[in-house]
Amino acid sequence: MRFTETKVAGAYVVDVDRMEDDRGFFARTFCRDEFAARGLRPSFVQCNVSFNMRRGTLRGLHFQELPHEEAKLVRCPRGAIYDVVVDLRTSSPTHGRWIAEMLTADNGKMLYIPEGCAHGFQTLEDNSEVFYQMSEAYHPESARGLRWNDPAFAIRWPLANPIVSQRDAAYPDFKL
Repeated sequence: MRFTETKVAGAYVVDVDRMEDDRGFFARTFCRDEFAARGLRPSFVQCNVSFNMRRGTLRGLHFQELPHEEAKLVRCPRGAIYDVVVDLRTSSPTHGRWIAEMLTADNGKMLYIPEGCAHGFQTLEDNSEVFYQMSEAYHPESARGLRWNDPAFAIRWPLANPIVSQRDAAYPDFKL
């Protein structure tokens, strides 16, 4: 695996090394020792999958606050997504910044999202699937969100008129 730092402190693009032959490929998508060597959360307690039928579906931006902050390792094994991370950590040198990465079934990239960051994505193809590994179990009392079009962040989503849930569309403006 190859880890590339992003413009959000502690967030990494993780590229897998594919061993290919005429049958297809094999790739390691997680190694506790490689994550720990970079100071990243080396254990996950929950895995989630999100299947999205329509191109333009937007989910997020979600996070859990203390005491249940969570790190995530996200990949797209089917289809394609525009994956977004927003740094909400007031002590971070990149507080208030966001980054985005294209995760696709073809490129095999993953995105490691540290605790204290919000996460969301927009599907770029019909029938896209997103797989998450989570460092913390879901705790509804700690679940929070940012509105996808909050002017505090001015995220540039690739597709206009996204398909958004009522809950995700109703988050109030965020104060940095």
